[in-house]
Amino acid sequence: MSGARVVARGWGWRHAGRRTQAVRDLDLTIESGERVLLLGPSGSGKSTLLAAIAGLLDPAQAGAAEGLLTVDGLDPRSARDRSGLVLQDPETQLVMARAGDDVAFGPENRALPATEIWPTVDAALAAVGFPYGRDRRTDQLSGGEQQRLALAGVLALSPRLLLLDEPTANLDPAGAALVRDAVAAVQRSATTILVEHRVADALPLVDRVVVLEPGGGVVADGPPASIFAEHGDRLAAGGVWVPDRPLPVRKRLDGRDGSGAELLVATEIGFRHRGSPRPALADFSVELHAGEALAVVGPNGSGKSTLATLLAGLTAPTDGTVRARAALGGEDATRPPHRWRARDLAARIGTVFQDPEHQFLTGRVRDELAFGPARNGVATATVARQVDELLDRLQLTHLAETNPFTLSGGEKRRLSVATALTTSPTVLVLDEPTFGQDRRTWVELIELLARHRDDGGVICAVTHDQAVVTSLADRVLKLGGEDVLPPITAAEVST
Repeated sequence: MSGARVVARGWGWRHAGRRTQAVRDLDLTIESGERVLLLGPSGSGKSTLLAAIAGLLDPAQAGAAEGLLTVDGLDPRSARDRSGLVLQDPETQLVMARAGDDVAFGPENRALPATEIWPTVDAALAAVGFPYGRDRRTDQLSGGEQQRLALAGVLALSPRLLLLDEPTANLDPAGAALVRDAVAAVQRSATTILVEHRVADALPLVDRVVVLEPGGGVVADGPPASIFAEHGDRLAAGGVWVPDRPLPVRKRLDGRDGSGAELLVATEIGFRHRGSPRPALADFSVELHAGEALAVVGPNGSGKSTLATLLAGLTAPTDGTVRARAALGGEDATRPPHRWRARDLAARIGTVFQDPEHQFLTGRVRDELAFGPARNGVATATVARQVDELLDRLQLTHLAETNPFTLSGGEKRRLSVATALTTSPTVLVLDEPTFGQDRRTWVELIELLARHRDDGGVICAVTHDQAVVTSLADRVLKLGGEDVLPPITAAEVST
């Protein structure tokens, strides 16, 4: 079985409700069996293009198309059986309550013989290193585990066209390596189009790089080595991730070895999901200090996101205690944060969820940014200035009137971080704060978080992004292994 062929001629797409096009004037041919790395700054339309090639965009319902886009000469909607797409947000792709059933869903709908379905499911789960059996509940998976499961569901279909939108973004290094191995195995019989910010790690999987520009189609196309040698500096300046380009290091400005005042203390905490055979987190202790950035790292499923919700006061631990010192909680310090009033909690501890949609409350990006400070009584003029500054710094000004739920994954992430910053909480607990960012917006997010820390705040960031650890972390906490590690040196950072 050979891979599919993709052709675009003057193709463009404008999402419903948007004034500007997500993609415009795209001329591109991807031959059968080619392995393409699709790059571009935030807003260049990479995810939109993948969705269109997969046949998921319908001009009659979701927007307006122009030009021509075909898969093996067919409208992509008529060639869906040839394509397999792993979305940027894997949770939107899971449809069944059990992991095995979710992977089996596609083969069953393709009428694969019953005797072949479960061997196919087991092989796909093993290929991506899924750590559980078929009966694992999908609502008890971490973000990284969901990502592996979504890829397994695609691999089970043996697609001729493999479309991958940041398939390793929320994976630990070992899991990411397993996923890359699984992709490499499928590539022998499929055309591959890959969107990935871990460019150096992705290069062994591709033989061609295509760079998109917002509103400008293809601006660079060719072998990876040639593209990065000839255009690397210009691409990096425009926000494209380019290998071997150093990133800024934003450790504490004063270079202190010690920590500031202790603000939040978790003592021997644990948490078990209802009906789960094992705890998501057990017997864990940690302190958060003023003026410090703590990075929480570790394998998928080790309890990082669970720890984040416990420290943020969003969940009550089933064991142990989380307590705030008086410097953070004031009179409320006698009670655990999960028992504080919502307004008081948000003013002291800001949270960024792994899925940013879980925290959006309004119908406009501008309103989303203004909601928190306005609710806390901040003067209207002050709120407006703060909102305009964040919109500008995070490349969201042109989306100010847009519904937050229609943004791209990277745009949603930036908005979720910005909404947490607007309420000026002392403690910021962030789950994968740099997911989906181009180089330029990544640097801006790190600068905003570092400024918050330098002003005496606390950063607690759950992350698989090694560059975050290198650039920002003053202390590194590893779950599922050793306890506390020193910060990684700048020389060890890799983009």
